[in-house]
Amino acid sequence: MFHLIWKFILGIIVGLVARFILPGAEHMGLFLTGIVGVVGSFGGHFLAQAIGLESGERPNGRIFSALISVGGAILLLLILRLFHH
Repeated sequence: MFHLIWKFILGIIVGLVARFILPGAEHMGLFLTGIVGVVGSFGGHFLAQAIGLESGERPNGRIFSALISVGGAILLLLILRLFHH
């Protein structure tokens, strides 16, 4: 149970970083920002594996993983903007 709470806290951080990089007029609370961060993170890692970017261990694996998570959240924000406007 605690790992789910931890993933959501990390999702909030990823979502906040993505919204900082890609500012906009979305009126999202902390909960929706966390959802964007978690879903974007999973989506980013799925896409990275699909194109072969996450095969094997990398020297800076955690930094690479964080960048993929933020990239996935940014991509999700862009998709959400397409449907919102």
